[in-house]
Amino acid sequence: MTGTTPNDIEHSLRLALIEAQYALKNSANSANGRSVLVLVSGVELAGKGEAVTQLREWADPRLLQVSAHLPRVQDWQRPFWQPYIADIPERGGLKVLFGNWYGDLFAARLANKKQRISAADFKQQLQEIEAFEHYLRQEGVTLIKCWFDLSWSTLQQRLNDIEPSLLKWQKLHGLDWRDRAEYDKLQDLRRQLGKDWLTIDGEDADARNLAFAQQVLQGLKSPRLARRRSTQQWQPSAVPPVLQAPDRQILKKEQYKQQRKQLQTEVTDLLRKRGERPVIVVFEGMDAAGKGGAIRRVVAQLDPREYQIHCIAAPEAYELRYPYLWRFWRRLPARSGMAIFDRSWYGRVLVERVEQLVSPVDWQRAYTEINHFERNLTDAGAIVIKFWLSIDNDEQLLRFNARQDTPHKRFKLTDDDWRNRERWDEYVQAASDLLSRTDHAHAPWVVVATNDKYTARLAVLQGLVRHLKQVLSA
Repeated sequence: MTGTTPNDIEHSLRLALIEAQYALKNSANSANGRSVLVLVSGVELAGKGEAVTQLREWADPRLLQVSAHLPRVQDWQRPFWQPYIADIPERGGLKVLFGNWYGDLFAARLANKKQRISAADFKQQLQEIEAFEHYLRQEGVTLIKCWFDLSWSTLQQRLNDIEPSLLKWQKLHGLDWRDRAEYDKLQDLRRQLGKDWLTIDGEDADARNLAFAQQVLQGLKSPRLARRRSTQQWQPSAVPPVLQAPDRQILKKEQYKQQRKQLQTEVTDLLRKRGERPVIVVFEGMDAAGKGGAIRRVVAQLDPREYQIHCIAAPEAYELRYPYLWRFWRRLPARSGMAIFDRSWYGRVLVERVEQLVSPVDWQRAYTEINHFERNLTDAGAIVIKFWLSIDNDEQLLRFNARQDTPHKRFKLTDDDWRNRERWDEYVQAASDLLSRTDHAHAPWVVVATNDKYTARLAVLQGLVRHLKQVLSA
């Protein structure tokens, strides 16, 4: 009886990889569907590219995407994950990512003195990465993190042996790979990474390729991370009196026009003084509470190229294949941009909660995830402000009937709007929980509770002026 040969091992591995790829692909539309993202980092010339090339030969290359980014000193004007939104695989997908948020963080720590971040900032950023990756796992993304390692002596020998045209790789990560001190700095940073990083020894090419492929296979076969149930019983927040009895004061039209024009000019001036900071304005509230009218007054004096308005409805089928926040990540403004959201990521704790479209486990954990998301935005310099517009039940019925009787407004009224009225109290409770759990100085809620449209529009403009002045003077 003969022993197992290298060819036997290779054929067995190849079959297992392809079977696991198709099992992953076929999970895309199931409740437990997931994706796999392989993060590749490590010492240069340790064989990262060769290992991925071999993986593509063993696996079905049609079901394996590869993306690469050069390490860069992090752009602190946007969250660390923003450049990698397009690299998050959809459910059923497998992707290998060369160059990732860890590479950028290493570059920031190893940069020259002027650009280098402190050791404390490095550790803080690792904690932010951990929270982000935890969110991805909760949303069905399996992360495989592989560090390709190489001894100093072998690295130097490979540098001696490579063609001169390839020596450009010597300066990646901002390191001189001929400098032992810089090599040691990188290894010290590697030791600060979490225990979930897998070390791939790059000394022997065949062993390296096999070890990497086996780690990918293990990740492909791993079950989706189980969602953690809270050990604490859900405690609803008290309903604020303002949501139960909105202001009924009526503002005269002439008085409204005069104040509106002045406030619009002030909003426009403040927005144009903010420099390159992105601005994100969120509008939520009861149906027919005046979100659209308020948005039109906010942008009235702005150039259309200065902002984007995103009207958020139910997710498209393809969007359901990504983490929940992914469709909002894609709509974030670039540097100097402004995004206005008519409905937003708060749908998970509002309509999806009330309509029981997601489990209590999902919507209850969403408060923490949303808070992390908004904290990432403001830490990167974005200005975030959120408006909750509220009217009472009787006023909503009057506005629904008026829309139904007005030809150019009928499109605003749907069967869902009428059905939602039957769950008015549930929406008020959901709003109360939202306001109490996600209101922060860096991303505040401004509650506009009034039955008068003029008063509501002025309150929105006043809230914007107040927050912009506060942020820009800080």
